[in-house]
Amino acid sequence: MFASISSAVLIGAQGYPVRVEAHVGKGLPGFSIGGLPDESVREARDRTRAAILSIGLQFPTIKVTLNLAPSDQPKSGSAMDLAIAIGILAASGAVPPESVEKLSFIGELGLDGSLRPVPGVAPMVGALGDRDVVVPVGSAIEARVAALGTVRLIDSLGELVAVLNGDMPWPDHEAPESPVEAVFAPDLADVQGQPHARTALEIAAAGGHHLLMVGPPGAGKTMLASRLAGLLPLLDRERALEATMVNSAAGVQLPAGGLITRPPFRAPHHTTSGVALVGGGSSVVRPGEASMAHCGVLFMDEIAEFAPKVLDNMRQPLEDRYITVSRARIHVRLPADFLLVAAMNPCPCGGGAPGACQCNDAHLQRYVRRLSGPLLDRFDLRVNVHRPGVEELLSHEPGESSAVVAERVAEARRLAEERQGCLNSRLSGSRLDEFAPIDDAGRAVLRYELEHDRLSARGYHRIRRVARSLVDLRSAPSLQIDEEAIQVALGLRASLNTTMRVGRVA
Repeated sequence: MFASISSAVLIGAQGYPVRVEAHVGKGLPGFSIGGLPDESVREARDRTRAAILSIGLQFPTIKVTLNLAPSDQPKSGSAMDLAIAIGILAASGAVPPESVEKLSFIGELGLDGSLRPVPGVAPMVGALGDRDVVVPVGSAIEARVAALGTVRLIDSLGELVAVLNGDMPWPDHEAPESPVEAVFAPDLADVQGQPHARTALEIAAAGGHHLLMVGPPGAGKTMLASRLAGLLPLLDRERALEATMVNSAAGVQLPAGGLITRPPFRAPHHTTSGVALVGGGSSVVRPGEASMAHCGVLFMDEIAEFAPKVLDNMRQPLEDRYITVSRARIHVRLPADFLLVAAMNPCPCGGGAPGACQCNDAHLQRYVRRLSGPLLDRFDLRVNVHRPGVEELLSHEPGESSAVVAERVAEARRLAEERQGCLNSRLSGSRLDEFAPIDDAGRAVLRYELEHDRLSARGYHRIRRVARSLVDLRSAPSLQIDEEAIQVALGLRASLNTTMRVGRVA
């Protein structure tokens, strides 16, 4: 007999529908699986056999052949265990084939017949359209985020067989209680002083501009960066679903409501490998930290301590907002639309007060070269962060709170979306003349910088985009960019070589 069961597989951060075709017929006893399964899928032979025997049913003692269609697409993971077991039972007559025609099955089987959740349920359920889907109880939250049809919760294979045979109705399992979503968000009011860096942080949030902060240890770079996500508006439904799908595929625990509504904040350690940062893998491709920061903030602290090869992997996603992973048998595109904020010391020893740096020029140059020119050029904002003064530290008067700054950021983003349909950082060069025209005084300043080789063509466009965000933050009615905005934008794009020498003995 033959049965065809609907399921899904995860590739990268996207789900793909799969048909598990099961044939039980004459031949030497055996169990074969075709359709490009990896080792984890082939191990389903033992899991399904043990699970079927554990619930008191007979496993076929004749030839069992499975095909995972489409056969030219690699399959990995244990999400098809349940579909494989149901396919075998339907093909051998243990459950009626008509009872599974309109159902899809996702879940891992335990040897005792229990069902276990698997990572990536949300994108897999989303790939199945409006079909009713059967998932483990532990996957209820993720499944309901993306499901268009009915989600059926099942605790074990034995329970599912009883339902399909009509011996009992669908059980009314309650979804497991989710951990309460942490609402703690560090407030910008905690930052003492740092008016220059605070301005850069606000501009970065308003226009989606990548930010690099350079300063000695203890200056407050990490403190500032951790508050950037709190300045961003909550994600709309479409963006929240995108972020949820990626994090579900990566196995990250979702918040209580299922959807990720707050912009994610990821801070990988500087020992992170290239694959862990941008995603990949040899046979199983999984999202990396850059994709898990999709629609949010990626913070790279001590960026100069990352391996140069790892850093250069970031150049393409910073420009294209996605990551392409190509292997011999698989080609995957991972979303990676994030706001990058990075921090580094001015030199290997950390610098500090003027005259405190003990690094020689060779050490300094080696340190600077860890960040390639093309990568540095992708930071719209490069600012010096100095240690706050004594009076600023001892002051009991708080600065502006994140809530106040977030209101200005939201208004600036609204202006940009209504005017050009995108954030200012995404304005193409051809659209800058239309949406970011410069007055004569500002144009003269930029001409001087270009003629003295202080700006590249890319830097020229980035200065105009930052200036556009500055004017939007003022809520100015004029479309034109004035000289003051150009000068501030230039001041927020410090040369790295000059920045590194801050605090050194002349």
